[in-house]
This record gives sequence, structure tokens and C-alpha cells, in this order.
Amino acid sequence: MPEGHSVHRIARQFALHFVGRVCEVSSPQGRFAAGAAQLDGTRMIAARAVGKQMFLEFEGDLFLRVHLGLYGAWDFAGDISTDATMRSANGRMGQTNQHGTVSDDPSGDEQDADPDGDHVPDADGEDSLTSIGAPRRARYRMAEQEKLEDPIEAFPPDPVGAVRVRLLTEDAVADLRGPTACVVEDPAGVQRALDKLGPDPMNDDGPDAERVFVENVRKRNVAIGQLLMDQSVVSGIGNVYRAELLFRQRIDPYKTGKKITVKQARALWADWSKLLHDGVRIGQMMTMDDLSPDDYKAALASRADRHWVYHRAGEPCRVCGTEIRMAEMAGRKLYWCPKDQK
Repeated sequence: MPEGHSVHRIARQFALHFVGRVCEVSSPQGRFAAGAAQLDGTRMIAARAVGKQMFLEFEGDLFLRVHLGLYGAWDFAGDISTDATMRSANGRMGQTNQHGTVSDDPSGDEQDADPDGDHVPDADGEDSLTSIGAPRRARYRMAEQEKLEDPIEAFPPDPVGAVRVRLLTEDAVADLRGPTACVVEDPAGVQRALDKLGPDPMNDDGPDAERVFVENVRKRNVAIGQLLMDQSVVSGIGNVYRAELLFRQRIDPYKTGKKITVKQARALWADWSKLLHDGVRIGQMMTMDDLSPDDYKAALASRADRHWVYHRAGEPCRVCGTEIRMAEMAGRKLYWCPKDQK
């Protein structure tokens, strides 16, 4: 399932190449024909991601709300950006704001996914593509992983597979397949969806958002490993980030929210903000810090070198050597170190 960084990157693709354009909207599969008819011929005016949900705003107070779920994916084709950072014209990473436009990241502390300018292929398919940031005629799949596919020969390309909805402009097309949710909403419907979501540090990592997260965690007598996957507690965290955040903060995943200290909760929030911003910038869930240039490049190329505990059941902990354990929690596989996370 795509985690929060992927959905923000998809929203940025829409901000760069669809916002401000009139869209032809259709449902090649037929299951979204009525919704497509409502949006067809209208201008997209904003693209916004909140956690794992995306909201594409169109003229007439209409929104397309999409949740990719386990199997959903967007395929983009045409003159689109395939750069992992989707840089703005001045070479710095762009932030998608509430109006769907792109502004500079004010932090000034970006680290290129590949500082040498070389493409690093990822054997696990979680590709970090580094190329020029300018749009180019291409086909690009964006979901949990990002993949540059065979270039198109004609535009627009024919739909491939069961395409729920197609958004088409003069030079770009986006095809959605397999989503959990694909719904036309009015502003009230969007607000109802937003009210069910916890804070998302890509949209707000200030003190109020931190306070909401801390309160959401500490009022629940539920294991923190389960709470972090609850989108009403915090938006965007999935299986990989859950395991890695808890290890990085040395927190027992079975410790209940009520027993998490304020200091621990604040540290989790700050770390989630850091990892999410990194993931949006790099295009991968990079959770290991302070790597040498060679180790960093190896981590970009292979998930086995990118994480502390995720997908490492039975392997030695990178810190203490204890065997990493795996168990089921909240319907997903949980990974942790029983020694370091007491």
C-alpha cells in the first residue's frame, strides 16, 4: 500500500502538469462513468494530499477524492516529470501548496537522492529516478513504488487494463487503476473526509499539529504499533514507516499509547515529519541516517540496505545483533528488535 510520501508525490505530479488545465475526464472501464461526466470539461484548480488520500479540486466546487488502497496506481504519460524530486525551475524541491502551485522548500537543507547525478537502479523496484527535472515524453507509474515504463509512441496512449478514470489534457494523461476509493465530492464531503484524518506533517508540522498527535496517542489504551497505522491518529504512516519510526525511537511496539510519554510522542512526531519530508524529496522510504556516500548509494539501490528493521525478520539487528522479530499487528507484518525496543 502506498504510504504518505507516495501520495504527496502523486499530488505534486498533478500540480505540475494538470492544475490550471481543462481536463477531459472519462472512465474507460465504465465503473466511474457518472462521476467522470460531472468532471469532464472542467479545469483542475488544486491538488492536495492528506496522508494516504488525495483531493483533486475542479471548477464548480467539485473534488475527485482518491484512496489507492492496496492495489491502486496512477499511470502518467505525455510531457510529464520523471525526476525523483520533481524539482522546480530553480533546482530546488517544490512544495505543493493548498492552491496546487509549487513553491520552494524553505528549509534549504535538501540532499539530492543521487548527488553525483547518476541513476541508481533499485533491485526491489522502489526506484529512485534522477534525471532532468523538465517534463519529457514518457510513461511513469506512481504507487507504492515508482517506475519509468516503456516510452509512448503516440499521444494519448490507449488505456491499458481496467482504467477507472482517465484525466487528459493537451499534453499529459493520468490513468487510475484499482483504487479503494474514487469519488466525486462537494466541499462538505471533502471536509467530512478530512475530519476523519489525523495530522499530516507535510501540510502542517507546527505546534498545533504536534499537540493533536500527542493527544491522539496518549489517550488510547492501544498498542503504539497499532496507533501509528490508524489514519485518524496520524496521517500517512504505513507498514514500513511504522516499524522504522518505532525502532529509531527505541519504543516497544506493544507499549500502549497511554504509557507513551509526552517526550516520546513528540519525538515520534518530529521523526515522522523528517522521514516524510525526506521520502517526498527522495522518492523512497529512506530511514537510515548518517550514511557514507557509498552506503547511501547502496541504500538507494537496495531496500536491504535502506532500513533498520523492516523486512529483516531473522536477521541480526544493525545495532545490537539480536535477531529481528516479526509478528502480525493491525493486519500487517510488524518488525522490531526485542532488545533495543524494550
